[in-house]
Amino acid sequence: MGFYDHHILPRLLNAAMSAKPISYQRRKVVPRAQGRVLEIGFGAGHNLPYYDTAKVERIWALEPAAEMRERSAERRAASTIPLEFIDLPSEKIPLDADCADTVLVTYTLCTIPDVMAALGEMRRIMKPSGQMIFCEHGEAPDESVKRWQRRITPAWKVIGGGCHVGRAIPKLIGDAGFKVLDLETMYLPGTPRFAGFNYWGSASKA
Repeated sequence: MGFYDHHILPRLLNAAMSAKPISYQRRKVVPRAQGRVLEIGFGAGHNLPYYDTAKVERIWALEPAAEMRERSAERRAASTIPLEFIDLPSEKIPLDADCADTVLVTYTLCTIPDVMAALGEMRRIMKPSGQMIFCEHGEAPDESVKRWQRRITPAWKVIGGGCHVGRAIPKLIGDAGFKVLDLETMYLPGTPRFAGFNYWGSASKA
């Protein structure tokens, strides 16, 4: 990793993930988490303020980037929920099968290189009674926007930490053996349309 990945990208991601439209989405989904939670792509801890502390027992925070873990220090200090870092990629989750009540993934599936392997791992560690709570951006419904997504993705991946702006999120979740229980979608206001179509909801083991 070079200077950009170590010093510039973490600042850009931290700023982007703090944007008001994205924070508003976090308020919708994060309070639904309960029990023992595996958060995929913990980043700088932007979800921490929105957890319901009365419902959450502990958090496994999967975040392989040391720079992002460091940036979460202030939010972690303000939280009372026990938290343990996992500094491995989501394709390799060192947890026992059926151990998590909730898998929370927000604005992360777009960046995972082998997203199907990662989703398989999430399904493995989630209890049969558990739920995946997700909020992601991805493939837009409008063909004109899809064309821009296809055009811009190669360059966007370079500047955005591997971000694929046009992944079909519900299909990926379903193909990995989950059953989508509820799903809402919209273009987020104040964001570029090619990167602003959001999916959020929950899924169980199929």
